[in-house]
Amino acid sequence: MPGLDAALAGVIAWIGGNLLVDTVRIALPGGDPVYNPDTGLNEYPPGEVLYEGPGAVQGGTGQSEINATPNALQMWIGETRSRYRLFTPLTAPLAPKDAIISVLAVHNPANTALIGRTWTAQDPSRAGTVEVVRITPLDQNQTPREAA
Repeated sequence: MPGLDAALAGVIAWIGGNLLVDTVRIALPGGDPVYNPDTGLNEYPPGEVLYEGPGAVQGGTGQSEINATPNALQMWIGETRSRYRLFTPLTAPLAPKDAIISVLAVHNPANTALIGRTWTAQDPSRAGTVEVVRITPLDQNQTPREAA
């Protein structure tokens, strides 16, 4: 539909210039996470990088998006699952389930806390018949608890 395609092209350009302003990476996991005593974090070995480029990670918008149900990726039962979304251009490849997402650079110096965190794709990237941005549901990878 020519009218709709033209309207969507404008929205896609706006999203590219105003939302997809950080640098993200989508990579396949290189194996099981390994505890790094220097950082105190569980870190995934490097895997194949599928995409590195413009994107954004957005946290959930409602308390209902955080629950305490364990899943296979969590190392202990009492940890919460944190819902996030990855936004990438439509030209980016689909992120497969269990891909590891990281933020490499942020446009806003106040958001540097996102650098170094990782997320796991909960499902493959969503697709639809009318799209302006690719959306992938994420779960933040949790850091180990402090020793008591």
